[in-house]
Amino acid sequence: MFTGIITDIGKVRKVDVRGDTRMEIETAYDTGTIDIGASIACSGVCLTVVDKGEDWFSVDVSGETLSCTSLGDWKEGTRINLERALKVGEELGGHIVTGHVDGLGELLASEQEGDSRRLRFSMPESIARYVASKGSVTVNGTSLTVNEVGQDNGVHFFGVNIIPHTQEKTIFGEITVGDRVNLEIDILARYVARMNEFQK
Repeated sequence: MFTGIITDIGKVRKVDVRGDTRMEIETAYDTGTIDIGASIACSGVCLTVVDKGEDWFSVDVSGETLSCTSLGDWKEGTRINLERALKVGEELGGHIVTGHVDGLGELLASEQEGDSRRLRFSMPESIARYVASKGSVTVNGTSLTVNEVGQDNGVHFFGVNIIPHTQEKTIFGEITVGDRVNLEIDILARYVARMNEFQK
């Protein structure tokens, strides 16, 4: 489990395609405190540490994960949001995040609003009913508050504001229109919708 509060910006150092894809990720984490087999959310995707060094760790990525997430876009030098798994008793600063991607979105628009950036993302129709104004959504592993939801020419979208702190501490300071992002809906919304199905 994660909180959606990013604790490091990592960088893909190596991509090795042999069967599953192995990625080596550079990090500022103290890797001495990371166990082999530990889970780390990499831009919202829960991945297992299979090897590590002084300033890096490696993960194996299956073909299924590559097809369902933006990891297929990653290459040497790609910067990514990182979050280590939540420990019992730690502060839950964002919302409950599982690291299981529900769909891919795309940055449709970006504009300055004061010191903040307003970003608008597309989302698949399959998850649109789970995303609500003032609710939570995870974008590339970051817990964000939804400011708007809508539909334009058949495209479902939502908007968020990125404050300067978040721009500095995540990759949202450098995201550009057309970039694909990993989306995870609020787990509470998922279960409310499921309960409603049984009440019909």
